[in-house]
Formats: sequence, C-alpha cells, structure tokens
Amino acid sequence: MKYHIEKNTVQETLVIPLYGRKMCTELYPALYQDETAGHLMSLVDYDFSLLEAKSKSTMQRFGFLEAAMRQNDLAFEVRSYLADHPNAAVVNLGCGLDDTGRRCDNGTCKIYNLDFPDVIALRSELLPAGEREENIGCDLNDTAWFEKIDASGGAVFFAAGVFYYFLKEQVKTLVTRMAKAFPNGKLVFDAAGRRAVKLMLKTWIKTAKIRDVGAYFSTEDAVSELSAWSDRLTVTSRGYMLGYHDLKDPSVSYFFRFLAKVGDGMMKMRIVRMDFARK
Repeated sequence: MKYHIEKNTVQETLVIPLYGRKMCTELYPALYQDETAGHLMSLVDYDFSLLEAKSKSTMQRFGFLEAAMRQNDLAFEVRSYLADHPNAAVVNLGCGLDDTGRRCDNGTCKIYNLDFPDVIALRSELLPAGEREENIGCDLNDTAWFEKIDASGGAVFFAAGVFYYFLKEQVKTLVTRMAKAFPNGKLVFDAAGRRAVKLMLKTWIKTAKIRDVGAYFSTEDAVSELSAWSDRLTVTSRGYMLGYHDLKDPSVSYFFRFLAKVGDGMMKMRIVRMDFARK
C-alpha cells in the first residue's frame, strides 16, 4: 500500500526535502548517504515529475549539496555529544521524515522526533518509532514537550531548516527556556543572514502575505548576537558548507566550491552550536 500525498498540503512539505536527500545520496555518494530517503519515496504516491525536472538545474543541484552538508554537520555535532554522553537524549526538532537520530544511534541513547501532530501521524505510518525511540506530536513553541524528554543522561537537540520559519522572539524564548530546563545540554541548528533567509522564504512569504521579513529569524553574527540572549549559553558557529568539510571531492565542481564560499561568507550560512550551562 502506498500513502497518497496531495499537492499543496503539509505532507507535501515533507516529501520535497525527502527527495532532496535522495538526490544528495545519488549525486554525492562519497559525501552523503541516506538509504531511508529512497525507501520512503517508494512508499508514497506522489507526482515527482516537477521535482525531477527541476533537479537538472545547476542551482538545484547545489541546493542538494547544501542539504547534504547541513545533515552531515548536524550529525557530526550529535555524535560528538554522544561520545561524552552515551545515554543522552537525541532530540530532532521539526523532524519531518528525517532519520538523523537513527543514523547517530550509538546503541544506548534515547531518540525523540518532534513535529506537529499531523506530521507525526504520517511519520508514524512511514517511519514507525524503533527501540529507544519516540515520535512526539507537538508545537515546539509550547514547551510542555520538555516533560517528555528523559534528559537524565544529557540531551542534544538539533533542528534542520526549522528556525527560518520562526519569529526571532520565538527562537529566543524557546532557546532560553531550553537552556534552563536542560542544563549541560547542547543545541545545534542551521542559520543564515537576512539576505539568505529572504531568498529561502521567498515563495512562502508571498503565499503568507508576509511584509516584514526581518521579523523572522536570521543572524549576521551568531556568536555575538545570540550570546546576548542568556548567560546560560555558550555560542559558537562554523560555516554551513565548509566549516566541517573542505568539499575537495571529485563529485563537487570548482563552481560549487565557489558558491559554498559565498554561502558561508556573504550569505552568513552557519551551523550554530549552543552549549547550555550546568546547574
């Protein structure tokens, strides 16, 4: 049985990044592997023809590379935390159909996947929770979900492509509450400057009739701007594209390496790491 996905629905927003991760695996196999993406695509009934047509463009292929680097960077930070906290909670904020938690599983951690209830309903059908794993339907801004996380062994949280759709004050409120609730935990997420965020949200902004793009989360200097949010935060950042990997792979063209430098530089594309203070 295949699960039918309608156009212009919340479910469609899950299929698009799924397709991107599948393409990353095909185009950049030495850099990124996500077998789950291909498997999940075989389970859904969706017209991929438009995505397939777009996938041939140069910029779309660079977009796939961006997705690959983001997932690799976040997974690196999760594994780094687990090396020192093997029994920690690994929490995927705004998970969609992503299985980064499983790919980082060390055999003893606890994995939590959080997203809106309708998203979790579909995820539970296509990607049922495994051992030491729980899918939680919630609004991330309603911090009642804190109570469902067993952080007795520590907690590492990550968000991929999520905070761009939050207002700045929402991100600040959520992060400062997390820092207080999960001492000695860590949060990692991708962020970008205002110019890049405006480009990312272009279509969505038009549909939602949003006027003030600046109200949405972006950062020109993550360390200085976000450190001011709370004295319980230690903030560091690395380049999104080149901060963790030099991209010197035959599958990556010189032009794409140039675009990667532009992304990390002018567009301020970063992976932000926040370490929460101890009690």
